[in-house]
Amino acid sequence: MKLSTLAMAMGAMVLATGLAHAQDKTFNIWWFEDPASAQGTAWTKALEEFKSAHPDVTVNFEQKTFAQLQASGSMILNSDQAPDVLEYNKGNATAGLVASQGLLTNLDDYVTSQGWDKILNEGDLVLSRYDDKGIYGSGHVWGIPANGEYVSGFYNIDAFDKAGLKAPTTIAEWEADMDYFKKQGMTPLALGAGDTSGQHLLASLAYTKADDTWIQNYQGLKAPLDGAPYLYAAQTLIDWVGKGYISKDSTGMKDPDAALLFTSGKAPMYVSGTWNLGSFSSTIKDFKWGQFVIPTAKYSVGSTGNLWVIPKGAKNADLAAEWISQTLSPKYQTELANAGGVAIAADPATITDPVGKNAVTVFKQISDANGLGFYPDWPVPGFYDTLNQKDSGLFQGTLTPEQFVDEIKKVYDDAQENQ
Repeated sequence: MKLSTLAMAMGAMVLATGLAHAQDKTFNIWWFEDPASAQGTAWTKALEEFKSAHPDVTVNFEQKTFAQLQASGSMILNSDQAPDVLEYNKGNATAGLVASQGLLTNLDDYVTSQGWDKILNEGDLVLSRYDDKGIYGSGHVWGIPANGEYVSGFYNIDAFDKAGLKAPTTIAEWEADMDYFKKQGMTPLALGAGDTSGQHLLASLAYTKADDTWIQNYQGLKAPLDGAPYLYAAQTLIDWVGKGYISKDSTGMKDPDAALLFTSGKAPMYVSGTWNLGSFSSTIKDFKWGQFVIPTAKYSVGSTGNLWVIPKGAKNADLAAEWISQTLSPKYQTELANAGGVAIAADPATITDPVGKNAVTVFKQISDANGLGFYPDWPVPGFYDTLNQKDSGLFQGTLTPEQFVDEIKKVYDDAQENQ
């Protein structure tokens, strides 16, 4: 009886060990890039190779959305539902916040053991490092970018050529272009006013009035908010809506709907980021299109790309690091560029796609001039929703430009004072 009991106990132990081993052989990965985007296209191919290289591992991929992780990232990372590796938004309010909460794996050792320090320079890693308060630029490495990105104006080259217009290089030229199309009965600029493109246009206009000190103070929470650049931006938006350059209907419009106005040829311009390059390349068939850098004195809304992060509770951190290395490899950096993405570590000689080649060139032009101004929601946790809400208020007419600045300044200054 005792032997039988012992045998049963041993059997249970073996079964438990087997189950634990099987669980260790399950690798979970999430990202939120659209399947048609350059990142989605390149990473899907990388994932197939990763699966083939690890036949003993069950690789589970889950497609997420930016909004899901923006709203629930901390909660997910602080649970047993977190994957082994996932794409996460960079910046103080997102990656910095969860790093300061102890929810991410310190990647310092992997940076050297995986050779990422040979691929990425310190400029590429500035948004990977966060201090104990979650402020970017110094401290441990908590995430790794595999691409770059920037906000620009997308424009219908055929429509511009037909009108005898060129891509604008000043705000005055941009307004003149929009005025022309408005007189032709078109809404010149498609915009998701209460979504990402709305706050990115707002920030782009603010950055036309921003100098080095303003950017450093703003992104680093180094001083109360100087609202003058945002006041100019808000006043300009109200002016553009009043002149019909932007539709009042854009108040309730989301980015996918605004993008569709551009890709269908109904609007000749759209302000958004390079994450659209892959999908625009595959969906726009009826006209030639291009990008123009939004005319600012120096700074563009943009940065290195979102980060691959490894949750603190990841069961397969080494496999996660191997995955990150695969996305940084020459093969998949070239895949990314040839899908129209902004490859951060591709050899330009290997890029055959003109969209990807141009994107890499423009990104390098901006970053070499230290002109990446980062994103407007980064400094303060929850600021993304604040800017979307207040931006919508501008378009709806429930907030004046002065009230807009007062309300975002209160949120910003409270965070700055209490950091």
